Amino acid sequence: MKRRLRSSIFLFFFLAVITMFSFGSVLRRGFRGLPQFDDAALLYSSLHASILFMSTEDPGADDLMRDVDALLSSDLTFSDIGFGRDHLPALYLRGTLPATSASRIRFPIRIGIPRDFGIVPVIRRSLRKWLANTQFDAEILSHLPHLVKAPLDAYNHRAYSGQLYASCAVVGNSGILLGSGHGSRIDGHSLVIRLNNARIAGYQDDVGGKTSISFLNSNILHLCFQRVDCFCQPYGDSVPIVMYVCQASHFVDYVVCNSSHKAPLLVTDARFDALCARIVKYYSLKLFVEETRKHPAEWIDVHDEKLFHYSSGMQAVILALGICKQVSVFGFGKSKAAKHHYHTNQKMELGLHDFRAEYAFYKDLVERPQVVPFLKNSSFKIPPVTFYN
Repeated sequence: MKRRLRSSIFLFFFLAVITMFSFGSVLRRGFRGLPQFDDAALLYSSLHASILFMSTEDPGADDLMRDVDALLSSDLTFSDIGFGRDHLPALYLRGTLPATSASRIRFPIRIGIPRDFGIVPVIRRSLRKWLANTQFDAEILSHLPHLVKAPLDAYNHRAYSGQLYASCAVVGNSGILLGSGHGSRIDGHSLVIRLNNARIAGYQDDVGGKTSISFLNSNILHLCFQRVDCFCQPYGDSVPIVMYVCQASHFVDYVVCNSSHKAPLLVTDARFDALCARIVKYYSLKLFVEETRKHPAEWIDVHDEKLFHYSSGMQAVILALGICKQVSVFGFGKSKAAKHHYHTNQKMELGLHDFRAEYAFYKDLVERPQVVPFLKNSSFKIPPVTFYN
């Protein structure tokens, strides 16, 4: 009897341990036992709440905030590296060894201004200003005229009235632009936005020659940062730059380059970045569920959730939605018969983007703007959008 009782107790604890580990695994990976639907739309509808919730999660934001906190709280100092013409100051956490420490900011700071410029306090002021607006706000597009158009109007000596640009062209870099003859149509818009310093010389018939805003990701500015005077204006030094920040350390690039730029250099509002991140993740999750008929929790099996990011082009389109009465989009899309980029020999895009999800978003912008998530419940009204492909 005792042997039987001990055996029963042992079996009970064994099953309990197995159940605990199995359940923990389910919690970590999500509940994957799903009802089977033949219709993709029905499956998506049944999981809509999960997709919407998961699109609000941004695992990569923790790393960014940690880097921001380090720049705000650490004791930063300069240390000279190199010799002769390559003698450059670099920024370090005080008390570390510049030659061996991983605490050095990951790039040299080429400063064409006096060392007493006081760069560290300016960096921190910029970071604090950006950090103050990290809470999600579905109404952020309604604030873009004040955040973007107002400083551009001031730079152009125009009184800001709150009026939007009459028409805007967002010009992508796809090879489908070659032979399109869209140049004059693009230049006919009130405002022309170009991406990541794409070359226009020699391509004006297809891509136009007018540039009102150069839209960059901060990796592009970081490359320009290595040049004398931070030259990053292939369209001329009078063209304003709007940039979203990929890494906290790129605020150093921003502060130094902004001191030498004639035209405005604007950093996108963190609330605007958050909206773009949610929208692209929503469409990526939705597409994944519809095509694989799997639970959205399995999306991380095919995407790096920390590195996943919207493209510069997508954010530029959403920027135009907020500051323009009408939006035209050129050079977005792929073709087997066309080069990847009209001006480079690049073969493919980075894996951290989901362009098919972005195209699904664009389709809704044109055909069903009332269903775009995170905007449909706001007071913002999406303007008419036309894609020229």
